[in-house]
Amino acid sequence: MASFEWFVSLRYLRAKRKQKFISLITLISILGVAVGVMALIVVLSVYTGFTEGLRDQIIGVNSHLIIQGYSGTIDDPDAVMNETANVPGVVAQTPMIYTQALITTAAGSNGVVLRGIDPASASKVVTISEKMVSGSLDSLSTATNPPAIVLGQDLARQLQTYPDDRVQLLAPNGPLTPMGVLPKVRVCVVGGSFSTGMYEYDSNMGYLDLHTARTLAGLDHDQAVHAIEVRVRNVEAANMVAAAISQKLGPAYVVRDWMQLNQNLFAALKLEKLGIFIALDLIILVAALNIISALIMVVMEKTRDIAILKSMGAKTSSIMRIFFYQGMVIGVVGTILGVISGLGVCALLKRYKIIELPSNVYPMSTIPIKVVPTDVTIIAISALIITLAATLYPSWKAAKVRPAEALSYE
Repeated sequence: MASFEWFVSLRYLRAKRKQKFISLITLISILGVAVGVMALIVVLSVYTGFTEGLRDQIIGVNSHLIIQGYSGTIDDPDAVMNETANVPGVVAQTPMIYTQALITTAAGSNGVVLRGIDPASASKVVTISEKMVSGSLDSLSTATNPPAIVLGQDLARQLQTYPDDRVQLLAPNGPLTPMGVLPKVRVCVVGGSFSTGMYEYDSNMGYLDLHTARTLAGLDHDQAVHAIEVRVRNVEAANMVAAAISQKLGPAYVVRDWMQLNQNLFAALKLEKLGIFIALDLIILVAALNIISALIMVVMEKTRDIAILKSMGAKTSSIMRIFFYQGMVIGVVGTILGVISGLGVCALLKRYKIIELPSNVYPMSTIPIKVVPTDVTIIAISALIITLAATLYPSWKAAKVRPAEALSYE
């Protein structure tokens, strides 16, 4: 019986001369499903690539994990790093001091977020050394007087500073006097500049050595730092490594991964991706409406044939399956064509870098492409579900045809 139903449904898909219009609608339905699936794959691949590119940019400047003490500082960072070095997944660690200051030059002044780092260990945790535009991050490890500072490229441009120029740092946490709090003042020499591709970092951040940053931050202990930055082997498993470190160090420390540190940003991106998926699914829904109209027209055209089949003993379920199979062929063919064309467009964009992006706006120079097999599978399944759902009403309509009424008008 199944072969009979397939035979009839495939015959109905082949148009005769007077049924060319129905065949055209069928072709349009297939193309509609294919275009919808292709658009979904390409757009979500671009969006995923952009999200991962942005994530890599953020992680490049920041670490995968950050360990902080509940008291605000970590007085013995070496002991903490020795204790967490053997945690599975940990690749490298570095101490870090975080403070703010006012940086002034002859051209003007600006607020700056300062990070005190150990250049030797920091280069294994963050990729800031790879983003140097001028000078070198190693200048921070040189015992110079005055000490060196590395500035973001946009901040250096605003202050009109170049390597070997001198700048003045004013920290607000100085000693209390009868005249009020006196700011701490420190003269530094520009050791270079970096560019992350993200304006909020390049226009507001600078790097110092640990000793200079400790002095500006007003930390009393000789080894005290604000945090320990950690690099892990697998970025996606950073939360599990954070949980293992937190369990090992105990309640005196708080450990946060990059997803927690940027929770609002990535939650918004995830919500936008879902919105794009729903919006582009409407293209497939429009194609599904074409499938409904095409099948209803076939039912109207084949009312006499359906009546004859029923008179010859065909069951109602068999009539429903004939038109269900017809819509299923349209949906499956359209989905397969859409997946093939979508993956082909993604491969083309990824290989030839056809579309370039302005580097002063985006953190990448060309459209990023990241094809996720799970996304492709969900797109294909959703397209099949929508198209198969579109066949239910026409199939039910065909099954309700009564042979006596249909043949009485012939």
